[in-house]
Amino acid sequence: MAGDAQSTFASAVIDRRKPVPEGITSWTGDRPQLRFGVYRNNVSGALIEALGVRYPVVKRLVGNEFFRAMTGEYALTHLPRSPVLINYGADYPDFIAGFEPARPVPYLADVARLESAHWQAYHAADRRPIDPDCLAAVPPERLPYLTFTFHPAVFIVASAYPVVSIWETNIHDAEVQPVDPSHGEDALVTRPEMSVEIRRLPAGAALLLAALKEGDALGTAAARAIEEAPGFDLADNLAGMISAQMIAEVRDHFGDQA
Repeated sequence: MAGDAQSTFASAVIDRRKPVPEGITSWTGDRPQLRFGVYRNNVSGALIEALGVRYPVVKRLVGNEFFRAMTGEYALTHLPRSPVLINYGADYPDFIAGFEPARPVPYLADVARLESAHWQAYHAADRRPIDPDCLAAVPPERLPYLTFTFHPAVFIVASAYPVVSIWETNIHDAEVQPVDPSHGEDALVTRPEMSVEIRRLPAGAALLLAALKEGDALGTAAARAIEEAPGFDLADNLAGMISAQMIAEVRDHFGDQA
């Protein structure tokens, strides 16, 4: 019974929609419901603060009052699965995308996806990138058959909105600068030299990187990128991948290490 009582207590603390458990008393004997509310406020407040750290630009875009209300709604049905809150809020961008009051800010969910990728990249495992000369040693006729393993901190965020520009001005500028919302931006999030970077990608690059991350060979991935962006330059994109130190391993299509 003790276990059931603890479970009921914990569930009611987290979910404000549930009644205060029967038998709750206070040492002063007055207003146990009010004192129980203190527990609820502490738990809810801690989760909101944790997401405020993970999503500072989202918070700045909508303001503290709206952010607390939106995040409080999220916390009602999305509870931590671990006492370590590093991974808490990974699905918050999807929640924002379906949160009706946030619809007047159509880019908000994608900005949250970018911030979530930044957070995940910061906490990702470390791995040494390949030697920059590795690709230069590959015979040109073998290039289309190469497959890549990326650093664990590599994430690609594609958006119909200028999420990199929105993120940059909200992170770096004391006074937010105007951003034209009519064009999209794709982002590469990675962690060269142990510091997270967000890079704006040229047209077609997000499709190339996503295909390579899924295991496609370079020739197949490049063909898809060229179809999307006829001016796509594979050589420039490979140089960018090397400079970002995002490649952990290269193999040819038949499984031999390059």
